Amino acid sequence: MTITKKRTMTVAGIFLAGAITLTGCGTSGPSTTAAGDGDVSMWGLTNAPMQDIMAASVTEWNEANPEETIGIDFFANDAYKTKVRTAIGAGEGPTFIYGWGGGILKSYVEADEVVDLTPYLEEYPELSERYIPSVANNGVIDGKTYALPNNYTQPVVLFYNKEIFEEQGVEPPTTWDELLELVPVFNDAGIAPLSLGGQSKWPNLMWLAYLVDRIGGPEVFQAVLDNEPDAWSDPAIIQALTMIQDLVDAGGFIDGYSSIAADTNADQALLYTGRAAMMLHGAWTYSSMKSDADGFVQDGKLGYVNFPAVEGGVGDPDNVTGNPSNFWSISTRATEEQRDIAVEYLAKGMLNETYVDALVDAGAVPVVTGMEEKIASSDDEDFLSAMYDLTVNAPSFQLSWDQALPPAAADAMLTNLDLIFLGQQTPEEFATALNGTLE
Repeated sequence: MTITKKRTMTVAGIFLAGAITLTGCGTSGPSTTAAGDGDVSMWGLTNAPMQDIMAASVTEWNEANPEETIGIDFFANDAYKTKVRTAIGAGEGPTFIYGWGGGILKSYVEADEVVDLTPYLEEYPELSERYIPSVANNGVIDGKTYALPNNYTQPVVLFYNKEIFEEQGVEPPTTWDELLELVPVFNDAGIAPLSLGGQSKWPNLMWLAYLVDRIGGPEVFQAVLDNEPDAWSDPAIIQALTMIQDLVDAGGFIDGYSSIAADTNADQALLYTGRAAMMLHGAWTYSSMKSDADGFVQDGKLGYVNFPAVEGGVGDPDNVTGNPSNFWSISTRATEEQRDIAVEYLAKGMLNETYVDALVDAGAVPVVTGMEEKIASSDDEDFLSAMYDLTVNAPSFQLSWDQALPPAAADAMLTNLDLIFLGQQTPEEFATALNGTLE
């Protein structure tokens, strides 16, 4: 994310400052207002490419529907997660609630904070027919649809700097042991083996989620979601935490990683400037690096592979974790008129042809069916095809744990995992603390 201060950004303010240039979005510049000034309100994230695309989509909508306008504000990722929970709890949330599905969506459903969209699916067939089913299912709770996908599929992959790997004469790792063997190679060359935005805490989670999956399979975390007694004490979780600490102790991560914030894209910059050789991160960073790295992506220097297999593990190495998509829900606090405007935008304004083309142009895989032809004609065909294949062929696509869990449990997990990375807690202490969050 290119905006470093954790503050709200209105569309109008962003463009007056000249901070964003729309590319391939079909508009000459937004005329939207701040969220509080529209007929309905929308909050989004200050990340590429979605900030540009959402702003352009809202502008297009407002120009075509001047009596049914949408106002939009943008927030940095970490700031948004805190703000939206507080606002919804106080009954002051936006009309459009941006989310990831999973446990947080379930908590909104249980608190009657989001609208059941199921009745609208018959009125607007496109709301149920255009999405990749495995992605759309993440917006379904107890057989009812409470959220609809709004962008692109985002598996987490191991990115690497091809130029650095070629200089050192090494190949990207396919197993955990191979990853460990690369650590001294890069350290001896004065290059950090791995970049990590540890200050944000949630990037740490990608390591735990993948290792647990590779060691024990998706069933291990499912037991946590099912609130099985002592589920966090599963041997696969203990082993994964131990392996993380081994990697830290071996010098696997760049010095000072706990002070690096993912919201500023500093972790990505370490990869494309050659200060770090690898970075475990979501597919959402591809567009940012393409925009910020001055030819790094376009010149073919960015590599990407699925997370390495773990010898002796029972998890399928084709499994992925990450965000199947982000989602829009509609607040139950909205009036009937506001709900109607919001649903009509979801059906006709979002993920229309202009929106989808903008996603593909930005190097993202839209979560709608029939994308093969558009992907094949894209300048980013290699990456888009790889991410599409990962998503379609994965035996399991596990939602990021901090979104799959209820909010309080997710916060406890991230706090305790930070202690694991800092060496201030043992795996067994982590398990005991998290077992206390099981309902």
